[in-house]
Amino acid sequence: MKQYVTVDEWSIIEEGFHPQYNQISESIFSLGNGRMGQRANFEEAFSGQTLPGNYVAGVYYPDKTRVGWWKNGYPEYFAKVLNAANWIGIDVQLDGETLDLHQCQVLDFRRELNMREGWLERTFTALLPSGKQVRVAAQRFTSIVDDEVGAIRYSITPVNFSGTLTLTPYVDADIMNADSNYDEKFWDEVLQEAHPTEGYVIAETKKTFFHVCTGQKFAVTQNGQEVKVNATPQEKTKYIASTFELAVQQDQETVLYKYAANLSSENHPKAELLANTKTVLSAAAEKGFDQLMREQAQAWAAKWEESDIVIEGDAAAQQGIRFNIFQLNQTYTGEDERLNIGPKGFTGEKYGGTTYWDTEAYCLPFYLATADPQVARNLLVYRYKHLPKAIENAEKLGFSGGAALYPMVTINGEECHNEWEITFEEIHRNGAIAHAIHDYIRYTGDDGYLAEYGLEVLVGISRFWAQRVNWSGAKNQYVMLGVTGPNEYENNVNNNWYTSTIATWTLDYTLKALQHVRETSPARYRELVGKLNLNVAEETGKWQHVIGHMYYAEDQELGIFLQQDGFLDKEQTLVRDLDPADRPLNQKWSWDRILRSVFIKQADVLQGIYLFEDRFDLETIRRNYDFYEPRTVHESSLSPCVHAILAAKLGDEERAYEFYLRTARLDLDDYNNDTEDGCHITSMAGTWMAVVQGFGGMRVRDNQLFFNPFIPAGWSSYSFKIRFRGHLLNIKVTKENVQMENQHEAALTLNVFDQAVEIKANGKAEIAHQLA
Repeated sequence: MKQYVTVDEWSIIEEGFHPQYNQISESIFSLGNGRMGQRANFEEAFSGQTLPGNYVAGVYYPDKTRVGWWKNGYPEYFAKVLNAANWIGIDVQLDGETLDLHQCQVLDFRRELNMREGWLERTFTALLPSGKQVRVAAQRFTSIVDDEVGAIRYSITPVNFSGTLTLTPYVDADIMNADSNYDEKFWDEVLQEAHPTEGYVIAETKKTFFHVCTGQKFAVTQNGQEVKVNATPQEKTKYIASTFELAVQQDQETVLYKYAANLSSENHPKAELLANTKTVLSAAAEKGFDQLMREQAQAWAAKWEESDIVIEGDAAAQQGIRFNIFQLNQTYTGEDERLNIGPKGFTGEKYGGTTYWDTEAYCLPFYLATADPQVARNLLVYRYKHLPKAIENAEKLGFSGGAALYPMVTINGEECHNEWEITFEEIHRNGAIAHAIHDYIRYTGDDGYLAEYGLEVLVGISRFWAQRVNWSGAKNQYVMLGVTGPNEYENNVNNNWYTSTIATWTLDYTLKALQHVRETSPARYRELVGKLNLNVAEETGKWQHVIGHMYYAEDQELGIFLQQDGFLDKEQTLVRDLDPADRPLNQKWSWDRILRSVFIKQADVLQGIYLFEDRFDLETIRRNYDFYEPRTVHESSLSPCVHAILAAKLGDEERAYEFYLRTARLDLDDYNNDTEDGCHITSMAGTWMAVVQGFGGMRVRDNQLFFNPFIPAGWSSYSFKIRFRGHLLNIKVTKENVQMENQHEAALTLNVFDQAVEIKANGKAEIAHQLA
């Protein structure tokens, strides 16, 4: 664990230069706006350890996999969101000497990510090998107002000399992904066009033929006054630049304002891409840096108004939750149903495919409660539009009749994950997508979604489950063989309790959905029966038989659900018995040793208990929690939040807080020693869940909100805002009471501590704590 960032409630601050942590910082200080993103690389040259990263949403390349592609059913490629043109680049020379912090002595260094207003600032003084000292202040942001635009203010001041400053702002599309399987560059040149103070590069992805046009435009001031520069344009393969010289005096500030734009053929006709980029860039330059910055601050203020969580009395916890919310809002805006949420967002290349089951299981609740319902709906529509591909994916594995298997990893609906124990066996992902439909409708009340889109998806998934089980004559029950549960430290197991549970839940929910659509939209029901070629009596009869005759592994003596058959055959060592030098296991142990151990990567049985907690009494939950948590190493970023929520439900406030802090500061403190690869964006939604569903005890039952909140011992108060069926609620929990404000023109009845509470239109209510 690394704790080198300063604790601040609204900013992430790095005091002092930490080159050994530079790639971690590049992830943590990343910027994005839902349309494009940028790791916190330096504008000037840097020859030290760095992972350059610029990403444009929706643009990908099908990189041929190294293994498995020659086998039946294996994907031939792994889809990768591409490292795109470097638009931030500014080469700096002082009397011919290149500014490179890896080659300089850094006398002071400060980096700040301002989350309140959405900008990154870096200041430092560098001592060059020649003895020259220079002060630099660089500030930049990716606009969430003009989401194809980025802007930089780069200030340079000589400290102990006067001389010649040479600046070369550039755009470089001749780059490659660090995770390229065959060291291949994924971009081809289309055109370059360079002018003295602006320039453009259009590059095309191989195979997928996306075009991205990246442009730059700049202006220069000295002592606050704009100066005309005699810049020389440069062009080479996939690269444009402009170089100019300025005489600079000691203590005189020179500022380069650089505006950039990234436009994709996903959103613009290829023939108009260059012209549209020029228009967007000219408009940004016309506004100027200061106006763009004001608009950025105003737009972020609006986002925080809806999604902020305020914690009083614990600055580390406050910083952690705001960082997570900030990164989520940078990654996905919900305005484009073609886009989804990658596990690393715009902060790194690992897990190159765009979409995992993380979206449905962890991210959806955050967007349901903090954004317009259309945002969450678009996440579901994304999967609906991929249903034909999900059916194709199932067909490749031998399933038929419209059975649908959604991919583990995808960007276009096609499976592109090629580890067999995941691709073929981690099929619980299908259940997460079905549950997301239920979660969305339960929260929003949008029952019409079933008839419009949802039922088709549910039928496809249920057809898959009905074929994936098989009848065991020995048990006289259905079994689920050869699967991998959420705990990926167990592969190819039989009767994973979570997978079997979510499978039968899906079948049951689909039966209810069919009945609902038949009763409320009979014409649409008949249309769907025909479209899906649904043999209602035969297929639903099979589903009901599976529901009633599924085998679930349990241990009656311990009173627990078994993660899978034979789990108790393992040596029952606990995490507390591990040598700390062996952690994390996935970086220290062989995979064979991990698979034979009892240790659990993330919530598995407990994932099912979290999703379906209303099925279980408190003691059943406690027995399973107390058995599985001590065996869990939490080496998945998705693990701590589920444990925090269940610990809160059990009244174990100490462990609830411990797991919350771990998930909230997972990247800030580099808990799992992997933040250099990018931040854990999808698990950040779990951090929000840990506060709202964990500490706040928020649930939706019978079309009503329920709260059962407590306050961690070290906090004076916390508050959060949620949307619910048109209402905007502000909930504040103090040591004495729960304060609720209804910021809506209609009254709302909800349930607090198992008591019905009506909050009038634009009204408030206070409820005293009822602590055991």
